[in-house]
Order: sequence, then C-alpha cells, then structure tokens
Amino acid sequence: GEHLAVFRSQDGQAHVLDAHCPHLGANLAAGGRVRGGCIECPFHGWQFRGEDGKCTSIPYAAKVPDFARVRAWPSCEVNGMVLLWYHGQGLDPTWAVPEQREITAGEWVFRGQTEHLVDVHIQEIPENAADAAHLAFLHGPAILGGSDLRYTRSRLWHFMKHIWKAEWQPEPEPNEHCSRLLLQHSATIFGKRLCLMDLTVSARQVGPGLVYLIFEHAFLGRGIILQTVTPLEPLLQRVVHKIYYQKNIPAIVPKFILRAECVQFERDITIWNNKQYLSKPLLVREDSGIQRHRCWFSQFYSEGSARPPAKEENLDW
Repeated sequence: GEHLAVFRSQDGQAHVLDAHCPHLGANLAAGGRVRGGCIECPFHGWQFRGEDGKCTSIPYAAKVPDFARVRAWPSCEVNGMVLLWYHGQGLDPTWAVPEQREITAGEWVFRGQTEHLVDVHIQEIPENAADAAHLAFLHGPAILGGSDLRYTRSRLWHFMKHIWKAEWQPEPEPNEHCSRLLLQHSATIFGKRLCLMDLTVSARQVGPGLVYLIFEHAFLGRGIILQTVTPLEPLLQRVVHKIYYQKNIPAIVPKFILRAECVQFERDITIWNNKQYLSKPLLVREDSGIQRHRCWFSQFYSEGSARPPAKEENLDW
C-alpha cells in the first residue's frame, strides 16, 4: 500500500523515497527529474536528497524549512535487484542480504523471468518449503500435464512421474532469519529412472520475501532462480522468479528449467488462490515441519505488525 519513488542519482547510487511531495502531494516518480543526488518534484521544483529524503532546494523560497523532507527507505542493490527493508515500527535493518558471487562476477547470466500475482497472505508462500507431503501429490504428476489441476493427473501422462526428497531446516544464529530446503529431484518414465532429470536444488529463504534456489545438474551445470515476494496489498503478492545460469550453457537449458518451475508454481497458485488459512490445522506426525515453519516465521511479526481487530489469529485479511 506504500507509494514509492525509486531513482538512481547521478553517482549511480539507487535510492527509495516516499513518492508524494509534502508540499502539495505531487508524485515524485511521475515526471520527477534526477538532479545530482536529488529528485526534483515535477510540480514546483522542490528537490529531495536520496540519502535521507531532506529537501535541499526550493527554487522560489529564500529558506528551506529544516523539517521539509520525505521518508527515505533503507535499501540496497544486490544481485541485480533493488531491495527495500520494511519494518512495521520503522526499525533499522537487522541483517544484510547476501550477495551471490557468481552473479556479481558475471559467471552466471540472466536468462529470463516469470511474474505472478497471488491472492494469499505472504506467510503461506514460504510455508510450502516445510510441507513435504504436498510435493509427491501436487508436484509428482508430469509437467507435461500442465498447471490446470483438472488435468495434471490425467492418465495420458501417467507414464512419467516426478520424485522429490525434501528436508527443511531453520538456520542457527546469527542467521536465524534464514532457512534452508534441500531438494533431490528425479523422474521416472514407465517406472524406470531417467538419470537425465536428476537435479539437486538448494533453496535458501532469506527473510520473508527472498529465496535463492540453486540448481545443480551432473552435466548441465549450475544456476540460480531468485524468487522475490512483494506484498502489494494485505492479500495480494507479486512473485517474480529470475533465472541466472552459467553463460557457457545454451540458453535453452535454463529456459526449460524456468518453464518447468513455472508450471509447478502455477499448481501451487491454484491452491493458494482458493484455500483458507487455518491457524489450528489438523496435522499428523509427518506434518511436523509445518508447525516448525510457523514458529520460525513468527519472528517476522512485531507488536506494530498490521492486523485487523476482529481476526487476530487469522491470515485471511
């Protein structure tokens, strides 16, 4: 629900400010111009410094009031993305986003991205990592069956199955804001294992909205999908997947991986878009990872976290 102005100052540094000028409310991102390290309001020419949001110039005023400023958001530029820190009570960042060396060094290159809007609370998306049981049932049927759940289990595609082995664990201090999921993928055709499809995926969740999915294949090389989840509204998330892969591997390989991941992810979206959040789900012993994940994720809430007055225990808001 926030309106932001993101710009790169003339020294190359990216900055994020509140979008609306405190003077008369013009949007700095709609027609504003970069002036040195500032962004200039398109309405009256007020200039706001990217570093701290302070107004440095009013072209027709003899003095700039000390309190004239817009909010500057803590942000960083990592792995080709501008990332913003949000805290319900405005506290400063308590951890940094790790850099993926292969992307920074240019060893892995950008090979495409997908973007989805998901009608669900942000907590529901990473919870999938701890739900090992859904992998075999929802993601076991062949990707040839597509993402429409009415047809994924069609007998036409029964000759092929995906097999998943998963292990989710939270990370210890000082990285308690992170968790890891190790996935071993294989596939069978007519009951026989197809070694060509053997794949190891190491997924590292960093905070509530960023995931590093590193793919390793015996002879098709290594790469990464960066997943970002951005809350647009309380129950609307924008999920982007960007794939980077070894530049010496033909682009068709990472594009196929991204396409396969997209098909599987859209199966999840159908579930998310139509499910109900249960604060006290009926779990069996084999579902223990879900409760552990909820305990781990609870660190991302604070006393200042937005919640409705009537449904404090429910994510359906």
